[in-house]
Amino acid sequence: MKKTFKLIDLDCANCAAKMETAIKKLDGVKDASVNFMTQKMTIEADDACFDDVVKKAVECCKKVEPDCQVVIK
Repeated sequence: MKKTFKLIDLDCANCAAKMETAIKKLDGVKDASVNFMTQKMTIEADDACFDDVVKKAVECCKKVEPDCQVVIK
């Protein structure tokens, strides 16, 4: 499964790169990208553990940029 999430208050491209690197290291993640310019995060992961991966990805984002919010619909 592949989904894109909106990011709010992502302040710098360096932080986006750190988030992307951390998310790619999570178990079950096939691919991930965090784009500072579009303020979007795309995650591709196994269907069986997708919700768990998204939850861990949000935690990674909070560690790097505490003010950044991930919009999950």
